[in-house]
Amino acid sequence: MNIVLIILAILMVLVGIVGSVVPGLAGPPFSWLAILFISLSNVAEANTVLLVVTAAVAIVITVLDYIVPSLSTKRHGGSKAGVWGCNIGLVISIVGLPFGPQGLIGVIFWPFIGAFLGELIGGKASKEAMQAAWGAFLGFLTGTGLKLLFAIFAAIFVVREFFV
Repeated sequence: MNIVLIILAILMVLVGIVGSVVPGLAGPPFSWLAILFISLSNVAEANTVLLVVTAAVAIVITVLDYIVPSLSTKRHGGSKAGVWGCNIGLVISIVGLPFGPQGLIGVIFWPFIGAFLGELIGGKASKEAMQAAWGAFLGFLTGTGLKLLFAIFAAIFVVREFFV
């Protein structure tokens, strides 16, 4: 059973890292599962406080990942139309992901394009629309960065517990 838990922990670390950069695949919950599996194995001591705190962090990061681009769009001068465009762009990026390399590129740019077009449709000048779109892009990068940091923490935790 111990080897199964270790293999599952390693697998969850890898899925967590991939899920950190691929929208639609929630990386933090998988990273947390890696922490749980390694904690349940004989290689590490189960620490209830660590499991509860990291679960809460994984939940918060997962939720933030979906709202930070919209908040950032609004913070950079975006209107409701820009926020809606950003959200529609996020959905399009997730739907377009299976369609190859253009899907991967779209993951980064669709929220940007959506916010930009939303602002233009909402009647803003292109300079203001670009500023709101830039906010969507920064929000996307922030969410991705938070997920990646948590995935790296989980990977280090699993490796450290396995080799210490």
